[in-house]
Amino acid sequence: MSRDESDWTSGPSGRAVDWMSRDSGWEASGTADGRRQLDGIALPGGASTHTEPHVDYRAENAALRARVEALEAELASRRGDRGRDGAPGSVSSASALAPLALGATWVPALIHWRIDGAVTRWNEGAARIFGWSEAEAVGRRLSELVAADPVTPRAAQAFDHDRAEGLFATITSEGRTRDGDAITCRWTYAVLRGDGSDAREIAAIVDEASDPRQRERLLEERYQLLLQLVDNSPSTIFVKDAEGRYVFLNRYYARTLGRHILEVLGKTDHEVNAVIPGVAEQIGAKEREVLTSGRVMQYDETALIDGAPRHFVSVKFPVHNEIGEAVGVGGIVTEVTALKRAEAERAALQETIIATQQEALRELSTPLIPLADGVLAMPLVGTVDSARAGQIMETLLAGISSQRAHTAILDITGVRAIDMHVADALTQTARAAQLLGTRVVLTGIRPEVARSLVELGADLSGIITLGTLQSGIAHALRPTERPRAHR
Repeated sequence: MSRDESDWTSGPSGRAVDWMSRDSGWEASGTADGRRQLDGIALPGGASTHTEPHVDYRAENAALRARVEALEAELASRRGDRGRDGAPGSVSSASALAPLALGATWVPALIHWRIDGAVTRWNEGAARIFGWSEAEAVGRRLSELVAADPVTPRAAQAFDHDRAEGLFATITSEGRTRDGDAITCRWTYAVLRGDGSDAREIAAIVDEASDPRQRERLLEERYQLLLQLVDNSPSTIFVKDAEGRYVFLNRYYARTLGRHILEVLGKTDHEVNAVIPGVAEQIGAKEREVLTSGRVMQYDETALIDGAPRHFVSVKFPVHNEIGEAVGVGGIVTEVTALKRAEAERAALQETIIATQQEALRELSTPLIPLADGVLAMPLVGTVDSARAGQIMETLLAGISSQRAHTAILDITGVRAIDMHVADALTQTARAAQLLGTRVVLTGIRPEVARSLVELGADLSGIITLGTLQSGIAHALRPTERPRAHR
């Protein structure tokens, strides 16, 4: 068993290289009993195989492998001849949708096991490699199934990383399949911990590393798979070196620049006129900060393009080499102009709705009710603050003027508390109404309200006070000589 101690990897922002782009690979096909074969897959030249009972699978598998290798060698030779003759060669670029072999889109072999070695997860990929079914594997010790214990308790203890970091460790070990065939496997693993930070179980992706040619072929397939993923993203994705020169960009970015990818590689933003000159300096400063700090940065950017503001969300991250040095900057830039515009529209609509609601609430909180010719009533409920006091006075005076009222009843039965602020608001409103020739009747005077008004020294001279709204209405409607409001 051997271990590459520097072979740590993580997600997009981590150090080293992701497991999908390192030296890894699993068998492109297999059977439940562990014999690796091509079952029912058409081969170049018309050859195909099918599983039949009582067949020597090992011999058939060896023959098929020899046939595939011969055909691949012949195909490579023909491609080389075509290249030397000047004939068009195969297309392999970010804009090419290369067909993928079946193995590249298989779910990788996944195995989980507890620290004591008991297997808790065993998927179809693991069955393809080792020949044991899920029902046979789960619950058994891993060392019994693969003839190896790839991650020692000491190594598991040393792997002390939070799962959110997305870090992996890798190790290569020799093992055996269910049928006893020797096999070399590469284990890309992480240690999953419980709430108490204790190691709960080990999770690993397993790749068969016995066949270098197959591993190289699958690596190319995975590379094409990642290119398709990146090229079909609606975001600008790129990598620059430490000097700001493009070393990678996706098809979407090249299309927005109106250039072919090969025209942009090796050039800076200034050379390809990728952004407005003033903005280029700002972008360069941010990217240098990412490079020197070694940290991932996410921020909003706004640029005037064709005279209109365009909004972007940018994620910039350092790109490290094999020894952990920051050698470049990667970026994912997504335009969010439409989203920002929609948010602004929603905010404006929300403000309009709030203003309308506030106006409606003000009208409901200061209702003015005509009771008879020249008689108005305003029942007050809740708390009276400075804003509402001004609304009460404004509404009452406007109603007196429009209704030509000689009597206005202010009912404070529903007012929660009477303090100096409320008392001042009531007296000022009454004085203003009297200036218009209208008498004010204050109703809803409970004993505790009367005591509060006296203690506060409220000046209620010229204001008629009554206990209930009914008595106030009766008083206002008495057939007596009443003063008329100024016209």
